[in-house]
Amino acid sequence: MARAGIAAVEPSADPADDVPVLHASIYEELRTRLITGKIVPGLGLSTRGLAAELGVSQMPVRDALSRLAAEGAVEIRSKRKIMVPPMTPERFDDLLHCRMLLEPDAAARALPHLDPIRIRHLTEIDAGMDLALASGDVLAYMEGNFAFHFTIYRAGAAATQTRLIETLWLQFGPYMRVVHGRFGTANLVDQHRLALAAIAARDADALHRAIAGDIADGMGLIGRAHWA
Repeated sequence: MARAGIAAVEPSADPADDVPVLHASIYEELRTRLITGKIVPGLGLSTRGLAAELGVSQMPVRDALSRLAAEGAVEIRSKRKIMVPPMTPERFDDLLHCRMLLEPDAAARALPHLDPIRIRHLTEIDAGMDLALASGDVLAYMEGNFAFHFTIYRAGAAATQTRLIETLWLQFGPYMRVVHGRFGTANLVDQHRLALAAIAARDADALHRAIAGDIADGMGLIGRAHWA
């Protein structure tokens, strides 16, 4: 049976061959937790605790955390105290600026590749997010939001750009989870619906505006939470 959240790895003839696969699996699992806000600001993590939770030794966890620290997603203060870095006005402005540069452009570039199958999937994701909002399921909303954006971005051929966007999401995801839980999104324009309409109309400029508006709304909630 696979460990919770970790894909099963078929043992190879040489156990050493499994080590890179396991390390990559742990790294991707922790990336996903940060991006979707399962790891929140102020929550102290430890290598030992994460290793026990994931059912692995401390080595792949330590390796994953080192990589995430290099990406700015966590701060390693000691073996027993690993934290999400604090949000500052300077860091916030930097993240917002980079997101506005990369994400609307990635969406517009992906538009020619958004076929009927992907459009149907996006519509289903958006409907699931509405249900999550109605039931107050913040985690499901966060997972849906990530799936919506990256279904669009990954449809294009800009793999490097998409990976850079993921790195940005690592840094604001934990804070987005907190502010969605605190403020919700009831008073925001449904930019995802506007994005879907733009995709249906094959209007790259409108899709660019919708994604930019969605970023501004979401990051605005973080700013409201910290500097109101």
